[in-house]
Amino acid sequence: MILQSLVRHYDALAAGNLISPAGWCTAKVSLALRIAPDGTLLNVISLKVPSKNGKKEVPQPMQVPEQVKKTSGVAANFLCDNGSYLLGIDDKGKPERTQKCFEAAKELHHAVLDHTESEAAKAVLHFFDTWDINTTAENEKLTDYLDEIEAGANLVFEMPDGTRVHEDSAVRTAWEQYHTKIPDDAVRMRCLVTGEEAPIARLHPSIKGINGAQPSGASLVSYNAPAFESYDHTQGLNAPVSEIAAFKYGTALNYMTADRDHIQHIADTTVLYWTEGTEPLEQDIWNTAVFGSDSKVTEADLKGIIDALANGGSTIFQDTVIQYDTPFYVLGLAPNASRLSVRFFLQNKFGRMLQNLMEHNERLKIIQPMGETHELPLWTLLNETANQNSKNKAPPAPMAAAVLTSILMGTDYPSSLFENVMLRIRAEHDINWKKAAIIKAYFLKNKEITIPEEVLKVELNKDSDYMPYVLGRLFAVLEMVQKTATPGIKATIRNKYFTSASATPSTIFPLLLSLSQHHQRKLSEGSKIYYDKIITELENRIHKTLPTRFSLQEQGAFYLGYYHEKQDLFTSKKEKENSKAEEDN
Repeated sequence: MILQSLVRHYDALAAGNLISPAGWCTAKVSLALRIAPDGTLLNVISLKVPSKNGKKEVPQPMQVPEQVKKTSGVAANFLCDNGSYLLGIDDKGKPERTQKCFEAAKELHHAVLDHTESEAAKAVLHFFDTWDINTTAENEKLTDYLDEIEAGANLVFEMPDGTRVHEDSAVRTAWEQYHTKIPDDAVRMRCLVTGEEAPIARLHPSIKGINGAQPSGASLVSYNAPAFESYDHTQGLNAPVSEIAAFKYGTALNYMTADRDHIQHIADTTVLYWTEGTEPLEQDIWNTAVFGSDSKVTEADLKGIIDALANGGSTIFQDTVIQYDTPFYVLGLAPNASRLSVRFFLQNKFGRMLQNLMEHNERLKIIQPMGETHELPLWTLLNETANQNSKNKAPPAPMAAAVLTSILMGTDYPSSLFENVMLRIRAEHDINWKKAAIIKAYFLKNKEITIPEEVLKVELNKDSDYMPYVLGRLFAVLEMVQKTATPGIKATIRNKYFTSASATPSTIFPLLLSLSQHHQRKLSEGSKIYYDKIITELENRIHKTLPTRFSLQEQGAFYLGYYHEKQDLFTSKKEKENSKAEEDN
């Protein structure tokens, strides 16, 4: 399904002239070798362009003849390659191998262009026939760019009038005829992607731009040892994919990984997403919905789009029709040595995914400090599961992938999300609004949860008698009493007893209530009455003996009660101050 979806995406992009046709690819080119009709090197031209931030120059993306997959062996590319192949020079310190690279490139160019009646084609052949690799390093025309060439920069050929050889019509025709020629030893089998009998790709294309993978690219499909092979099939014959299908899915993936506006990263996973067509607007909408990171589509725009698609219809946004049932795909790829691992592959109707996202955001709603109303995008949510003060701040990769899957497909959240958030609360001895929102959303969605919904509200539920929730509220009040009685205190009961109070209440709460009596004696008369009233009301809601131990779910309810009460106490205090200010005025 993954490869079939990518092949369809390639076909749509190719129909819109947005992607390289068969036999061609996009490569990053740094320099052009300008040659005369007799093959003499005239000079070297830089083809670099300013980077997006304008701070430096970077190689220019250019459509060139399809490049072979580089291995430790010698494999030449046609009309676009590095200095080892086109000039016979590099910094690898292996002169014999470098000479073989140049000879391989010379042989390839003769095989393709020997019968091509074109000035550009003949100029390239003259160049290879006359170039002396033994004098390359001393050639004055290369001096300014020698370090870059030796480091492996991609080069192309250019005629004196600035025309690039690979753009010459006769050269293009010669290459396409050569490229489509079926080798005598090609194996024909039924392609698993197209269902047609065709020559099978032994080596699949390299995918570039995946975080953590090799810069030269990594394979999505590969067999590099006999242990992975079966029935005497070697390499790609174990998963027969035709040459054309392999080219299409590889080209589509490389096109998407190069589109930095529509690529995201979760832990070690590179996330790609696309529709059946070529319109990028759905991708922009998805950026805002999942990551809150696209300036092209605002939160207000997003809400309007989802409301319009609610009944399964369509809407027009930025002069583009957005359909509810447009197929939408999300692919997560992670590095694995020289290969890629598929973390997840999700497919659903675009409108259904948006609805699942909005339902997820609705579950996350909770009262925030100072009356703020921030959204909780996925990357922020996942950061709450990891220690942001450690060297490695990334959340666990398998959990991150499982969370995204559950959100987009509308399934239960993974238990690891709740467990990791609870670990962070215990380690930090505190709970912020983000962690409280995650716990609330987890309890609301997951089927195995036994926590009553009465405590899973946006704000404090003062009528709930659920003991873990009530004890969490009580802990917040006892902490506020201590802070009021001892202004400027640095470490409160939260720093010492928060975790143990939530886990073993029968052991800790008698001690906390005893300590609170001591703190209350330091309060003013008004504060003493105010807090005594709240404590008494909470104690009256405890109708059973304090349990010896709370389960992990009950501890989550305890933390929610603590968070809700803490926000309510702060709000109440502010309201009182505002009321007093109004009276004074």
